[in-house]
Amino acid sequence: MSILFRGEFITRKLKLALGVLIFLLLIQVYGVAPASRVSANSSTDDWPMFRHDPDHTGYLTSTAPTTGVTQLWNYSADGSVFSSPAVVGGYAYISYYAGVHCLNASTGAKVWESTYAVGYSSSPAVADGMVYIGSEDGKVYALNAFTGAKIWNYTARGVVGSPAVANGYVYVGTGYPSGGNVYALDASTGDKIWNYTTRSSVGSPAVASGYLYVGSNDGNIYAFDALTGAKKWNYTIGDNIVPSPAVANGYVYVGSNDRNVYCLDASTGAKIWNYTTGSFVYSSPAVADGVVYVGSNDGNVYALDAFTGTKIWNYQTGYAVYSSPAVAGSIVYVGSGYPSAFPSGDSVYALNASTGAKIWNYTTGSPVESSPAVANGVVYIGSEDGKVYALGAPSATVTPPPLLSTIIVIIGVVVVVILAVIFLFYKVRHKEAKNSRCTQL
Repeated sequence: MSILFRGEFITRKLKLALGVLIFLLLIQVYGVAPASRVSANSSTDDWPMFRHDPDHTGYLTSTAPTTGVTQLWNYSADGSVFSSPAVVGGYAYISYYAGVHCLNASTGAKVWESTYAVGYSSSPAVADGMVYIGSEDGKVYALNAFTGAKIWNYTARGVVGSPAVANGYVYVGTGYPSGGNVYALDASTGDKIWNYTTRSSVGSPAVASGYLYVGSNDGNIYAFDALTGAKKWNYTIGDNIVPSPAVANGYVYVGSNDRNVYCLDASTGAKIWNYTTGSFVYSSPAVADGVVYVGSNDGNVYALDAFTGTKIWNYQTGYAVYSSPAVAGSIVYVGSGYPSAFPSGDSVYALNASTGAKIWNYTTGSPVESSPAVANGVVYIGSEDGKVYALGAPSATVTPPPLLSTIIVIIGVVVVVILAVIFLFYKVRHKEAKNSRCTQL
């Protein structure tokens, strides 16, 4: 066998080894990559958008801190954080007046920041490797979820609220100073699919069963065909509607400035029931296991029967409740804060979902209007003290970011490939030298 032929044979072995290694690398990369497509009522441990899902139920089936809580970390922003975090694939995304920040969900370390003008009105939504955010400069932005690079932006009319992402569309509502609009945009390109103009500001839409539901400060709840924008019905309450609707059980639930929480038939808009609280309702309801949980400016968190509106319990937090509750397992999480009419507050509360009994509360340095996000056993929430808090059980751990795992795998495979090349190169040279000595003999 000639030296040339032996070299070709070893080269083929080297190529085969490299091919196997590359194949294993691809398996590892795709094995740890996050599944980012969002569906309604997702049962995963992520919290991908405001109110958790396109239905805006605020409900997650997994559990979070129950008997006690500790601060795992806090992240200092440059100003008050009113928006709700999104937590996907081991990363926490926050927004405030200076932009969007991506944090390591385990440590709170900043991964990247994007300094597009955002303001206080929008919470981020994360889907398919992109972060969607509304801005007070009248634009909707789509950013790369791993780098923060801008992918596209769409210029709307007025301040843009929190997006809802469903079925390849991004839905947003807008307000001051240009009346109100509802937009449906292509999630990949930012192209406008449709829009509908109301007489006043529009909140964050909820999307369920092919319908889009939204409240407006013109006093109406609207239902549209989510694909075409055709109006299906509207129900007139007659007062400002600030919070986002939630959709569950074939009903639409929403609060109003007239101090009421309403339940409407999702198909027809017919009123099923209403419950009167002691003050304005700016809190968006959460719906879980046949119960509606909602806060009021009277300082209470209410639990109402989802089918009759009968009050099951109420808990007095001590401050007005702008925050929208989140339900994980058997616990209700909610913030409270400004404006104060009571002697205590500025806290995040965990309440027993069945009885309303307080399980724990955590006090921040300022009012908490942010709505909590719950993911992997941790509660993430912003505060007017300019911080985002991660609250968990003392032994709580958060799954490492998939991107970090991928990087580790890539480095390991590259090292193996380099060592394999060096080893095979050494064997070729060694055999060539040995054959050369035998020829000389």
